[in-house]
Parts: sequence; structure tokens; C-alpha cells
Amino acid sequence: MPLAMNREVFITCAVTGSGGTQDRSPHVPRSPKQIADSAIEAAKAGAAVVHCHVRDPETGKPRRDVALYREVTDRIRAAEVDVVLNLTAGMGGDMIFGDVEKPLPLKDAGTDMAGATERVAHVVECRPEICTLDCGTMNFAEADYVMTNTPGMLRAMAKLMAESGTRIEIEAFDTGHLWFAKELVREGVIPEPVLVQLCMGVPWGAPDDLNTFMAMVNNVPPDWHWSAFSLGRHQMAYVAAAVLGGGNVRVGLEDNLWLDKGVLATNAQLVERAVGIVERMGARVIGPAEVRERLKLEKRAPLAA
Repeated sequence: MPLAMNREVFITCAVTGSGGTQDRSPHVPRSPKQIADSAIEAAKAGAAVVHCHVRDPETGKPRRDVALYREVTDRIRAAEVDVVLNLTAGMGGDMIFGDVEKPLPLKDAGTDMAGATERVAHVVECRPEICTLDCGTMNFAEADYVMTNTPGMLRAMAKLMAESGTRIEIEAFDTGHLWFAKELVREGVIPEPVLVQLCMGVPWGAPDDLNTFMAMVNNVPPDWHWSAFSLGRHQMAYVAAAVLGGGNVRVGLEDNLWLDKGVLATNAQLVERAVGIVERMGARVIGPAEVRERLKLEKRAPLAA
């Protein structure tokens, strides 16, 4: 395909994630206040969108607690800086199998299987402008851990998301996920305009080599909006690759803890570096108002008490 660089780029900051990074860097936020403060600093640094998970404030382990999401949501919406709020809906489908000769019953430690309504309860309650939908099942790197998203579950979750007035961000970890996402759009389950995040280098999904990346890009319909990211030391390389490929970018501590070799990053520092790369490429970083216009989003006020 011919080079079609994006000249007007929005940056998403993935603030904390649900991986076991909480003890690897003091900058990974845990409490709702820390998560919101880090998101606000990222917005001040140039992020138009902040993508948020929540964690147990004491242990830092991932949670699906609606009250924690509501506190994060209210703190971000009450801030002086404007930013588009994007909440994850990726938890609640985690299966940890037993021994290879006796895989059932599933292990209690780590298994977290919930129904569609429970998995999106925080989205319905908080009504973020965007929420994520992981459009497929895949193996993850840790032991016998499977992220489970069946076709029926995805259809049910997407319906609830759309009914809440939230724009769905498809998360695609491989080309098959894009294939199914196209089917959901064709069925009208995912409303337009369509937004997709290409997730590169997540074991064991699409590897982050450029051939695979371009295969993913070439499978995105031309009228969809897309962003991309990769993990660790390739995070900033993928800022450039995404812009060159015609997309938008994602950075943040969910995907990478380091600013330079031996230097732990903050979310704001990662966003600042991404802004510098985008601008030096001759593109313009756009803000939340332009993102809302592009994606037909509704800005939301803090929730009533």
C-alpha cells in the first residue's frame, strides 16, 4: 500500500493497566486519586485520551470495582484540564487452567469469569466517552492463562456498551480479531464511527515486527479510525510507525515502564516524548475537542452524587 502518513494525530495514554507492574515502578498508580492525577498530568502533557483500569489501592492488583471506577471518573471529569475518558472493559474473562493432564477444575487463583452485564457494569454506571472491547480469545504469556471473549459474550457486551451511549474501541491483538470486529460492525452491533486499537507484541498475539503490523493496518477498513501501540522498548518506535501508517498513537505505563535505559518513566514523560516524535515528523497533535468531533463523542459532566 502507498504511504499515507497521518498529519493530525491524537495520543492516548494507557495510565496503569492490569498487569503485574505495580511493584516494578513507583510511578505505576494504584489508588483512584493516583490514577486520576496521573491521567490529568498526561492530559496536560498532550494526551487527548486517557485509558484507565483500576487497582486495589493497597496491593496494586487489578480490580473490577465499580466504586473505584466511579471515583477515577469523577476526579478526571472534575479536573480543570479537558480529556476524553476511555475505560477498559477487558477484565472478567480470565481462565487459569490446572495441570496439563487435568486442566479442570480451573484454578481459583487468577481465574475471573463474569457475565456480560457484570463485565460492563462500570461502563453503564460511569458512562465514559469510550470503552474497550477485546474482540477475541487468546493465550497470554503467563502459565496456562486464556483471555476468553466468546462471540456471544462480545455481542452482549457491545450491545450494553452501545446502549449506554459509549463509543466502543475495538482492541485487536491479531488479524482474526479484526475479522470478527468487521462482522460485528456489519451486524450493527458496533455502531459507527468505528475505532480500533492495534495491540502489537503482546504474547501470544500479533508480534510487533513491521510485516505483521502492516498486515494488521491493511486489514483495517479505510473508514475506521485506528491507533496502535507496542510494548516495552518498542513503544516509541511504534509512535513513528503508527503515524507513518496513517494512524494515531498510544503510550503509557500500561505498556512500558521506561523512558530510557535505566530510567523509569511517568505517564506525562511518555506522552511528552510521543508529542515530540509526532511533531518532529511534521504532524500535528490534536486535542480532545477535535477527537470528540472526529469520533462523535459526547462530553460528560461529573456524575451526580
